[in-house]
Amino acid sequence: MFGYSNDTPNRTQTPVVGFLALAWLSLIVIVVIAPETYDEVLRLPPGVRLASLAALSAFIAVMILGVLKRWRWVFWLLLVANLAGVLRVAGSALELVGVLPLPGPTWYVEFQALIGVVQFILGLMMLADYRRAGIWGFRSMSRHSG
Repeated sequence: MFGYSNDTPNRTQTPVVGFLALAWLSLIVIVVIAPETYDEVLRLPPGVRLASLAALSAFIAVMILGVLKRWRWVFWLLLVANLAGVLRVAGSALELVGVLPLPGPTWYVEFQALIGVVQFILGLMMLADYRRAGIWGFRSMSRHSG
């Protein structure tokens, strides 16, 4: 199905897909429970909430598909984005102590910090797995199409 003899997601793919799924679920929960926070943080003009939610959902879906299909460019994009999660933690800390303005309510900033920690841990896992077994845990990418 994915172009490899083993179509089962491996130890690199499974937590990344899980994180992306939880990120999408968190996005939905925020839109349902605190739509004003969603609009405020993304600085959305009136009337584009559903369009932006659809666009973010499509992006997350493409990332999940890319992880499952073991696309190289998705690996590198997510590796860099996840390692950069440490910047989210630092930014949230600066917002919470008042050095930077809060983009939304305190709970949202704390949640962003937690996401940053998880992202950074995922990035370190991806990096370690890359060094151990290559992109998406496969040394040979000769049959890879992405």
